[in-house]
Amino acid sequence: MLKTRYTLAYVALMTLVVVASNFLVQFPLNAEVAGINLADILTWGAFSYPIAFLITDLTNRQFGPQAARKVVFAGFVVGVTLSFFTSVPRIATASGSAYLAGQLLDIAVFNRLRRQAWWRAPLLGSLIGSALDTVMFFSLSFAAFFVFLGPNEPFALEAAPILGVFAAEAPRWISWAIGDFAVKMIVGLVMLLPYGALMNVLRPMQPARAS
Repeated sequence: MLKTRYTLAYVALMTLVVVASNFLVQFPLNAEVAGINLADILTWGAFSYPIAFLITDLTNRQFGPQAARKVVFAGFVVGVTLSFFTSVPRIATASGSAYLAGQLLDIAVFNRLRRQAWWRAPLLGSLIGSALDTVMFFSLSFAAFFVFLGPNEPFALEAAPILGVFAAEAPRWISWAIGDFAVKMIVGLVMLLPYGALMNVLRPMQPARAS
């Protein structure tokens, strides 16, 4: 009964993060740092989305990988449903696929490292999962190779200086991906603080299995 209540709480939190991220991704970050116009490469959704990895890791720590997967799949259903209502099919497909792959990879990495130093599993799990999520989302959404998923976005494919400041040029979506992952790395480090604070409160309630 206690496990059910906690799992439902994690599902509610994951749903909230997914909904919030889908909303916040519409708003660029209007600021400039070192000559880089952040509005060209970042939205507020980049800051809220990494919290999903914290929720997955806390679920995994407390109840193991099977419960964590249930929470991830609940978030997947909500995320895909919302995306198809709020964006084009190609973006919705990319978002759902990247979320599911990134979160499941996070669970696998976390479970393998969970008996090492307390920070290693959540940090490496979230960073590796975020890397896969970022590559999948931006590639499926904008790369010309995946045109079979939907029309290409000409603006995303236009060559532009990387991050708007380097001499080398690349399709704009490459800069978007770099900026997005940079934020995910920073937020992933910050998320160690609440994880460390909660790990002694949310103790494992069953032996973890690599199932």
